[in-house]
Amino acid sequence: MAGRYSRVDGRKSTSYCSAVTIAVFVAFCLVGVWMFMSSSAAPFQNSSVTTTETKVEDQQIVNVPQKETKQFEDIPGDLPEDTTKGNDNVTQNETDNSEESSQEDTNVKRDSEEEKKIEERTEGDGNKDGETDSGDKDPNSDVEETKTGDEFEEKSDDNKSETNDESKLEDKGERQTEEEKVDQSPDPEENSSETKSESQEKNPDEVFPAGAQSELLKETTTQDGTWSNQATESKNEKESQKLLPKDQSSHLWKLCNVTAGPDYIPCLDNIQAIKRLTSTKHYEHRERHCPDEAPTCLVPLPDGYKRSIKWPNSRDKIWYHNVPHTKLAVVKGHQNWVKVTGEYLTFPGGGTQFTNGALHYIDFIQESLPDIAWGKRSRVVLDVGCGVASFGGFLFERDVLTMSLAPKDEHEAQVQFALERGIPAISAVMGTKRLPFPSRVFDVVHCARCRVPWHAEGGKLLLELNRVLRPGGYFVWSATPVYRKVPEDVSIWEAMTELTKAMCWELVTIGEDKLDGVSAAIYRKPLDNECYDARPKNEPPMCSDSDDANAAWNVELVACMHKAPVEPTERGSKWPEQWPARVGATPYWLKSTDKGVYGKSAPEDFNSDREHWKHVVTKSYLTGIGIDWSTVRNVMDMRAIYGGFAAALKDLQVWVMNVVPVDSPDTLAVIYERGLFGIHHDWCESFSTYPRTYDLLHADHLFSAIKKRCKLEAVIAEVDRILRPEGKLIIRDNVETINEVENLAKSLHWDIRMTYSKDNEGLLCIQKTDWRPTETETILSAIA
Repeated sequence: MAGRYSRVDGRKSTSYCSAVTIAVFVAFCLVGVWMFMSSSAAPFQNSSVTTTETKVEDQQIVNVPQKETKQFEDIPGDLPEDTTKGNDNVTQNETDNSEESSQEDTNVKRDSEEEKKIEERTEGDGNKDGETDSGDKDPNSDVEETKTGDEFEEKSDDNKSETNDESKLEDKGERQTEEEKVDQSPDPEENSSETKSESQEKNPDEVFPAGAQSELLKETTTQDGTWSNQATESKNEKESQKLLPKDQSSHLWKLCNVTAGPDYIPCLDNIQAIKRLTSTKHYEHRERHCPDEAPTCLVPLPDGYKRSIKWPNSRDKIWYHNVPHTKLAVVKGHQNWVKVTGEYLTFPGGGTQFTNGALHYIDFIQESLPDIAWGKRSRVVLDVGCGVASFGGFLFERDVLTMSLAPKDEHEAQVQFALERGIPAISAVMGTKRLPFPSRVFDVVHCARCRVPWHAEGGKLLLELNRVLRPGGYFVWSATPVYRKVPEDVSIWEAMTELTKAMCWELVTIGEDKLDGVSAAIYRKPLDNECYDARPKNEPPMCSDSDDANAAWNVELVACMHKAPVEPTERGSKWPEQWPARVGATPYWLKSTDKGVYGKSAPEDFNSDREHWKHVVTKSYLTGIGIDWSTVRNVMDMRAIYGGFAAALKDLQVWVMNVVPVDSPDTLAVIYERGLFGIHHDWCESFSTYPRTYDLLHADHLFSAIKKRCKLEAVIAEVDRILRPEGKLIIRDNVETINEVENLAKSLHWDIRMTYSKDNEGLLCIQKTDWRPTETETILSAIA
C-alpha cells in the first residue's frame, strides 16, 4: 500500500515537474519575444560599431524639399531654436538601449529547438516593427518650413538657428562659413534597409553585423543625383577657396590716437593739412582735407557711453556722456539751445531767432506766407547754419524733411548734438566749393541768423544757394539786417536788396514775429528766364552753357547763375506733386527714350525699383531679419539709386540719408524729386559726420564696387566709425564680398545676425558691439 501510494506520489511529482518545466519554457519564450522586439527597435551596437555609425551619420544631410527661391526679397526671419535641432541624441539613446538588451541577452538561456523556432518567428515580426519604429522621425529633427518655403541659410539673433541652403550642397562649390551646421535626420528608407539586413543575417546574436554597416556606407557615398559626396564637395571647396580672399577674421585692429579723440572725423580733423593752408579767408580750414590714406583704426568710445535715447524723446534730451560738451550750454543757454540737466543735455527747442520755440517760429513763417505750405508744397528744406537743428527737428511734425548743415567750428558739437537727437545733419561749410547736392532740388532754403556773408564777392555764396534752390522755391532769411537799424545791419540789408534784385529773386514778404521780436524776409526764385533776359547788366553773370549745374563733388564755386529750365520735359520746369503723392510718382522728366540704371527705359526702371524695394522692405527687412525698428532712427543708404529703399520706409519714424557714390550713376535728383534727400560722396574717404551717428546702414552692392578703388578695411573702419554701438549693417552683394565683410566683422567682434546666399548673391545682417581694441595707432595728420 505504501508502495502504491509511493508510485502515485511519484507520478504526481513527475506531472508537477513537467508543469513547472512548461511554465518556465513559456516564460522564456515570452522573454525571447520581448527581447527580439526590443533589439529590433534598438539594435545592439558595440563601442566600435557605435563610433563608426556616428561618423557615418555625421556625413548625412537632410534633403528637405523646398520651393524655388526668389532673389532674396522675402527672406525668412529669425528662426526658433528648435528648427536647427537634429537627431543628435538618437545614437546615444540607441547605444544605451542596446547595452541594456545585450546585458539581458547574456542572462537568457535557450534550452530547446522549439524555443529557437519561436525566436526566429518573433525575429521576423520584430523586424516589421523595427521598420515602423526606425522610420518614425524625431519631431525635433524636422527642419521647420519658413513662411515662404524658400531655401535659406540664416543665423538668428542669438546666432544659434542655422540651416543649410541645399544649393550649397550640390556641385556649385559655394563656401560654407564656420558657423554653418548640417541638420541630421534619419532617412526612413535607409533605416528600413538597415533593419532588413539585420534580419537576413544567420547569426541572430550579431544584431548589427559588418555587412549591414558596409551597405550603409555604400549608400551614403553613392552619387545618386540628390546627394553629393565628400570627394566632389572637397574638390569644389578647394577650387572655391582658391578664388576667395585671404581670411581676414584675424585682422588686427587698433585704436585711433588723435587729438579729436572720440569725435574724430578724418577729413575734417586733418590738422597737418590745415596748418599748411595759406589762407583761411574763405573758411578753407572748415572744408574737407582728407588724409592721403584713409585710416583703418577705430575711434574710441566716450567714457560712460550709453545707448542713445529713442525718438521722439531724443529730440528733447540726450545722454550727457554720449556728447560730453557744455560750451553751447554756457554760451547759448539763455537762447534755449541746450541746457545741462543732471545726466542729460536737454533741448527746449529754442534758437537765436526763436527763443520761444521752433514750432512757434515754424508757424510764424507759415502765417507770413501761406503758400509755403509746410509738408505739402514744401517738403525738402536746407537749413544753413543750423545750430543744434531744432528748426529741422520740429519740422518733422509738419511732414518736412530738413538737411541741416553747419561747420565743425568753435560752436562745439552743434551737428553732433543734432545727430544724437535723431535729426538729420552734416558737418559742412559754405567756403570755396559747391555743396555736395544737385542743382534745383531744395523746395526751401532757410537761414536764421547764420552769419554767412551772402553779399560778399559778388554774392558767390548766395549764388550757390540759387543753384540748389528749385525754380519757384523760397529763401527764408531771418537775420538782424532784416529788422535792425544799426549801421552795419542797414548796410548789409542794402547790399542784399541790390544783389537779390540782380538775381531776379522776388521779395515776397517780410514777416514780423512780435513774440520773438524778429522778422523774416522771404524771397522767391523765378520760374523762367524772362527776368534774366531783361536785366540791363549781366551781373551776376549767367553761367556758360558748358557749366554743368549738377557737378558738385569738389567743384570750385563760380559766381554765376544757371538759366531756368523751360522745356516741359526738363527737370525743374514744373513743381513736383504735393507730399505724400510725390514719393511714389514717376518724375515727369524721366523719358522713355532714356535708359535707366538697370537697363530698362527710365520710367520702367524707376517703377521696377520702387516695387522691388517696397517688396524687400515689407517682406524681409521689417519682419524677417530680426531688427527692432523702434530702436532705429538715423538711417543711411550707402548706395542709393532711385531712393526706393528710403521711400519704402516712409511710414516709419526714421529718416534716410541717401548717398549716391561719385562713381555711380548720378540719380540724386530723382531722390529729391520724390520728397527725399541725399548727398554725393566718395566712400574711399570719410563721411562728413561725427562718430556714432547712425543706427542702421544699408549697402546694396557697394563694397564689391568700392574695393576695386580702395582698401575694404578702411571702408569697414569708416562704417564702424559712423555706426552706433548696437547699430545694424545690412549688406547685399556677391558671395565673395559678403564673405570678406563677414570675416572683417568677426575680427571686430560684431554679431553676425543673419546670412543668406544663392546663385552667388548674398545678404548679410550684422550688429556692431561696443568692443574696442587695446593697442593704439597714432595718426600723425590728426595730432595737433
